Amino acid sequence: MRVSPTSLPEVLLLEPEVACDARGFVVESFNQRVFEAAVGHTANFVLDVHSRSQRGVLRGLHYQLPPCAQGKLVRVIAGRVFDVVVDMRRSSPNFRRWFSVELDAEKPQQVWIPPGFAHGFLALSETAEVLYKTTSYYAPGTEGSVRWNDPDIGIEWPRMNSAPTLSARDAQAPALAEALVFD
Repeated sequence: MRVSPTSLPEVLLLEPEVACDARGFVVESFNQRVFEAAVGHTANFVLDVHSRSQRGVLRGLHYQLPPCAQGKLVRVIAGRVFDVVVDMRRSSPNFRRWFSVELDAEKPQQVWIPPGFAHGFLALSETAEVLYKTTSYYAPGTEGSVRWNDPDIGIEWPRMNSAPTLSARDAQAPALAEALVFD
């Protein structure tokens, strides 16, 4: 597995090896030992989530606060997404900074998002399917979100022909100045 650092030091881009032949391909999408060697610590994944979105659907920016903060290992299995990670740790020198990458099912990359970061994505293809593993269960009482287009964060989203399709929760997400954040 090739591991690439990103502009946010704790967030990693992981690219597993793909074995291709005339029949198709095989990829080992997750190996606990290899993953822990890449991130430098143990991780206990407890939940797998699978989402399907139509073009223009924007999900996020979501996170969970302690004691249920989540790490996420994200990959796309169908289509393409513009994937975004934002540092939500007030004490971090990278607070408010963001990283983005286009994840495409044709190129099996994964993003490791440790606890303390918000995550979101925009579906770029007709449909997109995203799988992610989490290190904590979904806990509604600890969930946080921040507005996808907050100018204090300044994410440079891809050009869209119309406004993105948002959930009611995402449409009402607070600006970073009002959001609950990590210490």
